[in-house]
Amino acid sequence: MDPSCIAHCLTEAERDQFDKQGYFIVENVLADDMVKALNRIADRIDEENRPKEGDGVYRVLNHFDIIGRDDLLLELLDWPKTFPKVWGILGWHIQLYHSHLIVSPPWPAGQKPRKRRLGWHQDSGRLNIDLETSPRPRISLKVAFFLSDCTATDRGNFHAVPGSHRRDEIEFPEDDELDPDGAVPIQAAAGDAVFFDRRLWHASGINYSEISRKVLFYGYSYRWLRPRDNMTVDHYMSRCDPIRRQLLGAGPSGGHGYTSPLLEDIPLREWIGKHAGRENVVG
Repeated sequence: MDPSCIAHCLTEAERDQFDKQGYFIVENVLADDMVKALNRIADRIDEENRPKEGDGVYRVLNHFDIIGRDDLLLELLDWPKTFPKVWGILGWHIQLYHSHLIVSPPWPAGQKPRKRRLGWHQDSGRLNIDLETSPRPRISLKVAFFLSDCTATDRGNFHAVPGSHRRDEIEFPEDDELDPDGAVPIQAAAGDAVFFDRRLWHASGINYSEISRKVLFYGYSYRWLRPRDNMTVDHYMSRCDPIRRQLLGAGPSGGHGYTSPLLEDIPLREWIGKHAGRENVVG
């Protein structure tokens, strides 16, 4: 891993906003040429999969397990401008447990859908039912890499209720067309990244614009959580450094090492201690 990434460690302001609001935005994490290259990959994935959806020309599609689809997507796994902020929040005992691409095509002109409430949810499915504490623990976060300009608010924007990550439930208006109080569209430009707590109540908006909204999501969790994807990554392992192998689910000491890891299971821990200082190695 490139030691220059230390210049992009989590700031106190970012930590404070993440703790209080459940998300923050980092601008310009991807250069224009990288955004263009990733857009080509996103278009290819969508073009390969969309015909299987039948009448899905205008449908919002969520393509799962995308990290194995192109070498450039592997580069985002430990991207210097984002990954240090991930371990700054979750620590060193982490993995990639989920990767997906959401493509929201423009809604056809003149055929606007019926006004309805957005699909508000917290991530990770059964975690929000099976865990008995309140508020439920963080366990994971996502980094959303925006490949299209969502600075306007009509582009199927990522919506969130700031501060809702510490609430197990949110109240919805009786009118099913209305979103919860405090809901806001997140405005991000192409090349920006949005970091958000899995517990944050969020939803995708409806794209009334003339461009497709494309966002890559990388979900990081503690290593003891089962991956949410099939994690089709075996073809990468022989050319990955130890930290990438950790992030992609390798565990040299076997199943026991995911809950009681040995040093060879968690090379990220020693790397942080060496390059960022022992005070940043917690636990």
